[in-house]
Amino acid sequence: MSILVFCAVLAAALLHAAWNAMVKGATDKQLNMAAVVIGHLPLALLAIVFSPAPSLDSLPYLLTGIALHFGYQITLLNAYGAGDLTQIYPLARGSAPMVVALVSVLFLGVTLQPIEIMGVVTIGIGILSIALVRRSDGLRNAKGAKLALITGGFIAAYSLVDGMGARVAGTAMGFYGWLAVGNAALMAGLMALRAPHQLRALRTDGKRVFLLGGSASFAAFALVIWSFTQAPIALVAALRETSIIFALLIGVFFLKERLNLAKVASTAITLLGVALLRLAK
Repeated sequence: MSILVFCAVLAAALLHAAWNAMVKGATDKQLNMAAVVIGHLPLALLAIVFSPAPSLDSLPYLLTGIALHFGYQITLLNAYGAGDLTQIYPLARGSAPMVVALVSVLFLGVTLQPIEIMGVVTIGIGILSIALVRRSDGLRNAKGAKLALITGGFIAAYSLVDGMGARVAGTAMGFYGWLAVGNAALMAGLMALRAPHQLRALRTDGKRVFLLGGSASFAAFALVIWSFTQAPIALVAALRETSIIFALLIGVFFLKERLNLAKVASTAITLLGVALLRLAK
């Protein structure tokens, strides 16, 4: 993985943690999730206008990706209603890269160096270990853990589909631009049916998240999908999940969630995995 791709994925990780915190830290999480997803539209339309059109061969990947991203967002929203950011986020994100790596090696013919495999596994272990801590009231949270693992399944699935789709499409930005438009249309349709008052509130209460959260989320996904075309999907997916470190800091310093020794140790393990990936040639 080149230094340019490495830095692009780390930037995406920071942006990804930021928009997740906007959703989790809100009183009205449904409104903020809708604002983030529909807030993709301004940059997505620019991407469509200024990027080549994706190949028609990528259409199955595009449609599948739209469905998977939508499922991910709905499940993540429900998970954030059941647990802390510093619990839900690591469990969802930590389970995904190991699944992606396993599928890549067993079914997609990807060959990873031993040090790359060690890096992916170390990152996964570091992230998952954060989810073993108790929630803020000192109790285990089985419902939150279940929803987080389902969310992780969606993350693994859309990572593989996005990566393969962008390669087939021949244009990462064009591919994700159309995917983001389709995803935003689905979210707007759901809101129009279930909560039309919240759809109208995007122009007032949701305006800030629409502009900032939507732009951050689009940029995060666009950077990662471009990186999928430049490096093995499994390595990019694993490195992206270092967003948990940013989420941990945001959760502690801005959302006032508890920091303990277990979380610090888990973060150190995750950083070790990052170092292993960077050392790989």
